[in-house]
Amino acid sequence: MSTAGRGWMRHISMKLPLVLCFLLATFVPLAVQTRALSGYFRQEMISQDRINAQNRCLVLANEMTDADYMNNYMDQARVSGLNAEMNSTADIFGGRVVVVDSGFRIVRDSFKISEGRTIVVEEVLKAFGGQPQYHLDDTKEFYYVAYPISEKQVGEGNGAPAKVNGILLMTVSTEKMTQMQQSVMEKTGYLQLILLLAAAAVDAAFALLLVRPFKKLQDQLKVTEEGNLDQKLDVRTYAETSDISDSVNRTMEKLRTVDQSRQEFVSNVSHELKTPITSIRVLADSLMGMDNPPVELYQEFMEDISREIDREAKIIDDLLTLVRMDRSSPDLTITSVSVNALIEDVLRRLRPLARQNNIELSYESIREVRADVDEVKLTLAVTNLVENAIKYNRPEGWVRVSLDADHKFFYVVVSDNGIGIPTEAQPHVFERFYRADKARSRESGGTGLGLAITRNIILLHHGAIRLQSEEGAGTTFTVRIPLNFIDMNTQ
Repeated sequence: MSTAGRGWMRHISMKLPLVLCFLLATFVPLAVQTRALSGYFRQEMISQDRINAQNRCLVLANEMTDADYMNNYMDQARVSGLNAEMNSTADIFGGRVVVVDSGFRIVRDSFKISEGRTIVVEEVLKAFGGQPQYHLDDTKEFYYVAYPISEKQVGEGNGAPAKVNGILLMTVSTEKMTQMQQSVMEKTGYLQLILLLAAAAVDAAFALLLVRPFKKLQDQLKVTEEGNLDQKLDVRTYAETSDISDSVNRTMEKLRTVDQSRQEFVSNVSHELKTPITSIRVLADSLMGMDNPPVELYQEFMEDISREIDREAKIIDDLLTLVRMDRSSPDLTITSVSVNALIEDVLRRLRPLARQNNIELSYESIREVRADVDEVKLTLAVTNLVENAIKYNRPEGWVRVSLDADHKFFYVVVSDNGIGIPTEAQPHVFERFYRADKARSRESGGTGLGLAITRNIILLHHGAIRLQSEEGAGTTFTVRIPLNFIDMNTQ
């Protein structure tokens, strides 16, 4: 189909196919019924006409037997009445009556054109066996009946069947039945046309009524299209419109949530980026406002400025990481990696931080694990979990990391006995810029993006992360990731 044709199909109203379907559902059965009824009517007419013809031929054959017609057909005085009756019967049925003798010679023809000729047909041969015969030829539009004419018996007889010495054969055209059938069909055709026009009007009104809820749905969607995300669809006429309304409402609710999250994200980004800059400005203004500040104070302020710059850079790096992972097709470099060695490298880099905070850092590797992962991204995720466990801990606390696997997944568990996370904050810890303890997070240099990045990395590996925490008693993060990575984009 051409592009123009497809475009035309896309822009037709559904009322048109509905009306066409209704018309087909109305007209096709009506046409089939009319055709079937007209054929049945014709067959019934032929059947009734045949029965009448057979009855008339039976009467004539009996009369001819009584008059010993086959032996006296040359005596016009004796058979003139029967000849007249045969002519009358032929006229009544619009057919032709002939009499055939035992030599298959036509001795009487109501048309007076075949007398003396020989006729040998199957039905005549069978009729000489004593049984009436009937044949319908629909192709040539005629039927004929053949009745045996028995020889007149004299006396009581000996019980033997009478000898057949002639056949009464009547041929009747069915053309008049066909003409009548056509006439009925023509008159029925006019009626069908009237019914079709009436049905078209009714079907159009019915189609308009059927699509009205969808038009209402469309009008409500136009309001939403103009930017009113608070518009709720409520068209409950049909199960389909009800389902569409519910689906769109759920979609709009998600869009509102996304829009709200976007606004909050922009606000949080602005705030997080502005905070270090504000600190730098305050420190710089303080230095510029001093006359000949001591070198020690100058150095202290410059160290503070450097820390704020590092914090700004970390926020920007984390934001860029999130943006890269939020793309529809984030880049993953999947290789077969020893997860045991990966975790050992992470812990080796973080042990100085643990010692600095007097935190005991331990690692339990239950079995050797190799998995298809992005080594850089998984290293970042594990680093974030262990680093958070160290930073948000109590003095002389501990952090324990364990690795295990089954036949499908490997499991990384990071637990600590630190400050824990309040119950009301736990559903939000993976949100961007969310901090359960804002003051402590800023003191530790956190950006509020670490757990959001960790969760995204685990989801990219088709894994899952679970949190268990009790305020004041510690926190446990359990990570589950498939051993074999399956790229969904190639399925």
